[in-house]
Amino acid sequence: MTPLPGGCYCGLIKYTITLDDPDSQARTSICHCGNCKKFTGGEHGITTKIPKSSFEITKGKEHVKVHEADNGSGVVLHREFCGTCGGSLLEYGANAGDNIYVFYGTMEDHARGQVEPKGEFFCKLRDPWMPQVEGLFQKQEVKQ
Repeated sequence: MTPLPGGCYCGLIKYTITLDDPDSQARTSICHCGNCKKFTGGEHGITTKIPKSSFEITKGKEHVKVHEADNGSGVVLHREFCGTCGGSLLEYGANAGDNIYVFYGTMEDHARGQVEPKGEFFCKLRDPWMPQVEGLFQKQEVKQ
């Protein structure tokens, strides 16, 4: 497997994701929850769930900052980002176990093509002008 590279907006932070089998080890999802909308500034967030052990910062570790806050359901969510450009990198919380959620857009173009979205969450909160993505599973809530 070719490593999946990525980094922050300004390029001070670089990372590599190494997976033996992206189909079974990674799941990219589109999330329409209020937290993702607020954090990304868009209609939704897109993250790729991967094993924490497959992620390595290869450059600029000293620029990584962490924001921690309740996600609205009593779980503290940790979001890592670049302290210089503010570009998001990843997030994780108590429910993530041994996984992290890498912000999809931070991966290089060829890397994103190997971990395309498989589903949408919190579809009940999708803005009315945003169509559902055909071919992906649709969940109105996470525990549906």
